[in-house]
Parts: sequence; C-alpha cells; structure tokens
Amino acid sequence: MLKYERILLKLSGESLMGETSNSVDPETVSFILDQVKEVLALGVKVGIVVGGGNFFRGVSGSDRLGIQRENADAMGMLATVMNGILLRDVFNSHGIEAKLFSAFPIGSFIKGYNRDSMVRRVNNGEVVIFVGGVGSPYFTTDSGAALRALEMGADLLIKATKVDGVYTADPKKDPTATRYSQVSFDEAIGNSLGVMDMAAFALCRDNKLDINVCSIFKAGSLKRVVLGEDEGTLVYCN
Repeated sequence: MLKYERILLKLSGESLMGETSNSVDPETVSFILDQVKEVLALGVKVGIVVGGGNFFRGVSGSDRLGIQRENADAMGMLATVMNGILLRDVFNSHGIEAKLFSAFPIGSFIKGYNRDSMVRRVNNGEVVIFVGGVGSPYFTTDSGAALRALEMGADLLIKATKVDGVYTADPKKDPTATRYSQVSFDEAIGNSLGVMDMAAFALCRDNKLDINVCSIFKAGSLKRVVLGEDEGTLVYCN
C-alpha cells in the first residue's frame, strides 16, 4: 500500500554523471528512468527538479573564475534547462508523458511557468520536470525543489543523492558513522546534519512537508520510499 502518492524528486546535476567524468552518462540516466517508471507503475504522481552541477555550478564558478555571482547563478540556472530537456526527451522516447516547466521562458521552445497547467499535468499522471530553480540568483535548486513540491501538492520531497541517507558523520571518513532511519527537523538542525540549505529546509518545515534523503543509485530505492519502507532517512515534522 502506498504511503506517498505525490512526490517531488530532487536530482542533482552531478547524479546524471554517474561514476563517469562525462557531463551525462547514458547508463545512469537509463537507470534513473527505470527507478521513476517503478513508482509511476504504482500510480504515484511525480515531479522532478533537476540541478545543473554537471555542467556548471553558480557558487563555485563565481568564486573560482571571478564571475559576478548573479551571472554565475544565471549560468547555473541555464544548465538545469539542458538537463531538463534531456530528461523530458528520454521519458517521452520511452513512452512516458513528460512536460518541462521553466522558471523563465526561453525563446520559442520553452514557455514560462504556469502553475495551473502544471497541476493539470500532474493530475493527468504526466511527469512534470522543473528547471531554472526559482528564477532568481542566490537560491539553490534545493529551494526550487521545496517551492515546486509545495506548489504541486506533494506529500513528500525526495532528495536523491549518491549516499543512502543521512549519517551521524561522513561515512567516507568515519567508519563508525551510522545512518539515521528517521530524524526530526529540529534534530537535523540541532545536529547540523546539512540535509538541505536552510532556506529550503525552513520552507519544508514551516509547511509540514517531510523529506526523504536516499540514494538514486540503489535499485528499487524510490519504490521502497513511496511504500513507506525503511529506505534512506526520513526527515519528519515534529
């Protein structure tokens, strides 16, 4: 039985690289597609926010290259558009209806964001893919994920990463680190667990939207999450 029927999946741009040095790894994208297909088959409504870090990261670009922060963030937002077009076409080519929604219009091929149209698509069972973050500098794609999750009426925000949850310490550095099965928002803040940036985290907490942090590279992980099984780390409202 489904525990979550409407989810927002936050994918980092780096996740599309897999373990390769390429901007996009076709095998990894196919694996992510299969993960999403599993939850769609259960009747789950799915929205996706994708980052652009496989092409360009605004903050690091600003710091390392001397690019003005606002312009670096604009480049990062454009990078998310490339990933969104990729995912939309991959889904469509595999028989899954997907629609791209950008925080800002781009020429004649990407229209501006319209919430009513987005909600209709979600209700029809289409995958909606959000790009462009929130359309403004100084906000991460975590913030975009929190915002779009609330706008689509999601009952869970899934942050899909390269690790299978939130740990007491960095498991790569500390072999004694253990995974949290569940943790409250207050505990996550008190222990500085760094689940999301604080703006996104506060938006979820204040609107009572739970977060699950799990690995996108673990087969069946999304399916187990929506079924309410012990997968990843659930960050819950007090």
